[in-house]
Amino acid sequence: MKLSHYFRHQWRALALAAGLGLALGTAAHAATLKFANQGDALSLDPYSLDETQQLSLLGNVFEPLVGRGKKLELVPVLATDWKQTAPTVWRFDLRKNVTFQDGTPFTADDVIFSLKRAQDTGSDVKTFVQQIAEIKKIDDHTIDVITRQPFPILPQMITQWYIMSQKWCEANNAVHPADKAKKVENAASFKADGTGPYEIASREPGVRTVFERNPHYWGKIEGNVDKAVFTPISNGATRVAALLSGQVDLIEPVPLQDVPRIQANPELKMLQGPELRTIFLGMDQKRDELLYSNVKGKNPFKDKRVRQAFYQAIDIDLIKRVVMRGAATPTNLLLGPGINGFSPALNKRLPYDPAASKKLLAEAGYPNGFEVGMNCPNNRYVNDAQICQAVAQMLAHVGIKVDLTVEPKATYFPRILSHNTSFYMLGWSPSSYDAQNVLNALVATPDPKVGQGQFNIGGYSNPKIDQLTHEIASESDPAKRNQLIAEALKLASDDIAYLPLHQQALAWGVKKNVHVVQVPDDNFFLKWVSVK
Repeated sequence: MKLSHYFRHQWRALALAAGLGLALGTAAHAATLKFANQGDALSLDPYSLDETQQLSLLGNVFEPLVGRGKKLELVPVLATDWKQTAPTVWRFDLRKNVTFQDGTPFTADDVIFSLKRAQDTGSDVKTFVQQIAEIKKIDDHTIDVITRQPFPILPQMITQWYIMSQKWCEANNAVHPADKAKKVENAASFKADGTGPYEIASREPGVRTVFERNPHYWGKIEGNVDKAVFTPISNGATRVAALLSGQVDLIEPVPLQDVPRIQANPELKMLQGPELRTIFLGMDQKRDELLYSNVKGKNPFKDKRVRQAFYQAIDIDLIKRVVMRGAATPTNLLLGPGINGFSPALNKRLPYDPAASKKLLAEAGYPNGFEVGMNCPNNRYVNDAQICQAVAQMLAHVGIKVDLTVEPKATYFPRILSHNTSFYMLGWSPSSYDAQNVLNALVATPDPKVGQGQFNIGGYSNPKIDQLTHEIASESDPAKRNQLIAEALKLASDDIAYLPLHQQALAWGVKKNVHVVQVPDDNFFLKWVSVK
């Protein structure tokens, strides 16, 4: 063991001993939590994949400048205060006496470094910081964030932009993000050094990750969990069996067919609630010829009639009733209630009408349909594979032969993020809880330089929506801003830019002696968990 490591471990031991002396009550009730999900984080690098589960797990280790509370309100984290001092300038006061888990002090230099890293070519979180032109250091604990244009929702946009240690990244050759789309790994893929309440004690990707309480955390940890063991269990029945047998204390998600079984168990409880995430299907509308189709020389998805035919061939009520067992809210939009800019008036789906679908396909030149490849995950969203199988069967009824490929998210996300798909499933929960994020990330014409349209995998493009998205970003008048949002959402809906399906519901199975906080954005914070 190196001397520096020895002294660091000795220091931690002393800190823990001091904690025991000062807080006997807390230590006496320290507990271990065992929890499971259907998938694992694909990396410990918080910039490698903009995916809720990954960012949720890493949100226990890393922290943003501005975070969210139990009611999704903005709360100070690594910034104690922020204010707009000019139309394009935000002043942030940074928290003092904060250290990364290796003991390195947190300063303005780490924020400036983190901006450059988040805007790097391999970053998957460019959308969080897309509007930031630069950060000026006033002193070690004061910065001015300069935006490219007036951007009134900057604090809302950066709640999952986690700050990394410049010193640690440089020492570990992790200055650049681990690019999942290109299957690039570095030290940050397997190790983590954040400022958060927990640190990674051990990590076996796809098998087990152990979190331990950070003994020199700057803030308050409300719960009593000092160790948490996370296990990915992809099979739903196995996941439920692990909860019933006591092997784990919490599982997410509960397979919908097993909800009554858990509700009936006196030692368990179900936590259910609406989720902000919208599940939808995307189509390659950019290539002149689809990668995976028997149609050669042209791209059927460039024709709105084909996109509409696919839309009207999907019986969303049947999916809700049979596949989702009622635990879904059908939608016509890429955002749901709870997201600023949501419009009930625009949230009316086209009717399910296979006859109309066949007619539209014939008008588009495909009277006998065509073949197309479809990609879906099987361990990311609630009943994701089953939804895709149902959609494939429905499309078959109108003459579309779907070649469905279902795979774990570990291979699925690198595939679609590299645009190696013709027809795919995705879920989106805007971290800003604002429609601008949805439009900018999913609908705007892709511009890799700044991260615009970063998750517009199919390359949909509408210059008018691009213009509106730009105006929405800088508009500070709420009424005018919502008008612009409604106009953009209507254009995307009328164009059938995507095939929206539904907002899924949260379903967690938990032991009755475990208190957790379930929030609609599906983030899970260990600091709020108590085990009796």
